[in-house]
Amino acid sequence: MPSSGPREIVTPFRPIPLDVPEGMKPNEFFNSTENLNDLVHNNGLLQNPEGLLLYRKALGHSNEFDTSIIYNTSQTILDPLGRPVRRTQVPEHVKNVWNRMNQVIIEYMLERYPDPDATLVLAGEASLDATWPLTSPGVPSIRMLHNHFIVFNKAELSDAPIADPSNPNLTDGGQHSLFQAYMRDDYQAFFDGLDLQILRPCQAGSCRIALTGYPQGLPSWEITGGVDSLKEVRFWKEYDTILKGFIDFYRTFFGQVSTRNAPMPRDIYFPDLVENKLLFNNDLLKTAKMVRDRCIKDAKYANSIRWQPAFKQLIYRNDAGKLIVTISQNSIGNAITELLGVVVKRAPDADAYGQAEPALIEKLLEARRRLVEADLGVGIATPYWPA
Repeated sequence: MPSSGPREIVTPFRPIPLDVPEGMKPNEFFNSTENLNDLVHNNGLLQNPEGLLLYRKALGHSNEFDTSIIYNTSQTILDPLGRPVRRTQVPEHVKNVWNRMNQVIIEYMLERYPDPDATLVLAGEASLDATWPLTSPGVPSIRMLHNHFIVFNKAELSDAPIADPSNPNLTDGGQHSLFQAYMRDDYQAFFDGLDLQILRPCQAGSCRIALTGYPQGLPSWEITGGVDSLKEVRFWKEYDTILKGFIDFYRTFFGQVSTRNAPMPRDIYFPDLVENKLLFNNDLLKTAKMVRDRCIKDAKYANSIRWQPAFKQLIYRNDAGKLIVTISQNSIGNAITELLGVVVKRAPDADAYGQAEPALIEKLLEARRRLVEADLGVGIATPYWPA
């Protein structure tokens, strides 16, 4: 059995022939309609009237299976800061289609990769709010809600070198999270107050991937009923409930960091829970004071605070073959794979990518076929595949 620890893999990609206009930074250009047009025409797989675009990841995490759905509002909402960036901001009729697309793709991934010992399967969304300091490079990148569907070969992960565990991108409840370090019991008790029936809390450590040792310390829930539960509206409502609960906790805590004895934030999802579990909680308020005092004295620390809710929310398959939901306080800015201990180093190598491309596209087109069959969109033709 190989030693357990986060892995760093190298994923080749074909260099993207995109010219960023002079005077623009890449992250500014990535928010533009012009960039999204390129995404559609060179990497688009499927789109639908709801504005959801399925595409091949040109700068991918994995060349085994890697695709995303983006809520493409680039032509309808020109203000990047006005675009939906989390599930809770998506209109209900769009979210209904979004959830069905998720269900179809995850079901295909599990059917195509049935052995949890052979592959690591994950799907999830990330906060794309401009919660980093706006002067940071690469922030925000494509500021539109998108999610990821990724498969890693576990044999390749096993052969990969151990990643530096102090890499700040390995943000994780066991290492960096204020919530886990100082308010673990209160954080979990808050989630326990949510109305969940399909999602069942995992026992500590039971959902960890043995090969990487991740996730560490994050609240996690088993999806009772497995993949069939993803066909239930109730599951997706509970998936949203986890996110809403997280947002309430995050906003309440950092509201207290910002302003001593601040009132309850506006538009809280669970006001009774916030009042009873948080605003009269000495551990939370003591921790808020600790962070606030440091912010006042330490300019660099204060500048690193992400004041608005920042998160990664995942559905993944654990070693026992069970589907797990987890959510991370994304306090530093880790990639979605790093929640599970996989650090991806992308390398430009057109030849290496070309060797993996035919098998990758074959699987992406099969996923697309199933979405079209379920009336979830129409195919897009590109130089690499027909409509």
